[in-house]
Amino acid sequence: MYKAKAYSAASATSPMASTAIPRRDPTENDVQLEILFCGICHSDLHSVRNEWSEFMPTVYPIVPGHEIVGRVTKVGSAVTKFKAGDLAAVGCMVDSDGTCPECKAGFEQFCPNMTLTFNSPDKHTGVVTYGGYSESIVVDHRFVLRVPPNLKPAGTAPLLCAGITTYSPMRRWGVAKGKKVGVVGLGGLGHMGVKFAHAFGAHVVVFTTTPKKKEDALRLGADEIVVSRNADEMQKHAESFDFILDTVSAEHDINAYISLLRRGGNLTIVGAPPQPLAVAAFGLIIRNRNFSGSSIGGVAETQEMLDFCGKHDVTADVEVIPIQKVNEAYERLLKSDVKYRFSIDMASLKSE
Repeated sequence: MYKAKAYSAASATSPMASTAIPRRDPTENDVQLEILFCGICHSDLHSVRNEWSEFMPTVYPIVPGHEIVGRVTKVGSAVTKFKAGDLAAVGCMVDSDGTCPECKAGFEQFCPNMTLTFNSPDKHTGVVTYGGYSESIVVDHRFVLRVPPNLKPAGTAPLLCAGITTYSPMRRWGVAKGKKVGVVGLGGLGHMGVKFAHAFGAHVVVFTTTPKKKEDALRLGADEIVVSRNADEMQKHAESFDFILDTVSAEHDINAYISLLRRGGNLTIVGAPPQPLAVAAFGLIIRNRNFSGSSIGGVAETQEMLDFCGKHDVTADVEVIPIQKVNEAYERLLKSDVKYRFSIDMASLKSE
């Protein structure tokens, strides 16, 4: 074991603060990374404040962060895909059993024995995993990803969660040239949805409650913007969408968007409203419409996404901050005061 600098929270009401955490020395199957950037995901905030206690109680101290880009510093003797100096990434998972039907099908994110990057039982240490708000991390090589060299590391970090969360359902439902795609909400997830739909060649329509976001939506790749509170604007698009990605985490009328799907169209929700949504059955039945949810992708699909981003030069729009401003960033995140993701420059830890 060795000690690594990190930022952690000691309780649900404690601010993030400088600390030192134990990391395991690399085994023969491990890759050690010097973390360059770590994105801030809303799930970091939920976990730090123990807001998901019913299904994922927080074990303190907690070191969050699962959008990690770093430089390889050491590899185990059995590792052949990586070498020291490579740019690499780690997402939401760091292990799975590799033997269950989900793993064999490439869906490690659904493995019953999957290990999350932070706040998850750690079979190596016997405690919990510590995430990317740290100067380094050691991960099984199967869960380390290659980063295309043309991508800027700061904007690449959020691809490991926000990116794959929006890429995966678009890939599954065949978003491509000639398709009409809607993106509901223009935040951390939504802005990635717009970029991916545009890169896939689709006609992209952004739905927003804020007219002032029009210019930004067009810059990100949207072809049209609809103010969702305007009934006339919504009606113009009735029964015309092949696919709609709903990224909104607040309560909203899902049926207003289901009615915009053409026959056989799909609406996938990736936002997580706190209360159940009321779905009108006939809205789905009368046009064979589909309403589904989606999580992150497996390892292979996440690598595919990064390669796609390298080919199309897609990264997240980020505001880079030092680790010392993480508590301020959390408060701003609650106000949606960021365009569109925070990315922590982990070099700032060296001053601690």
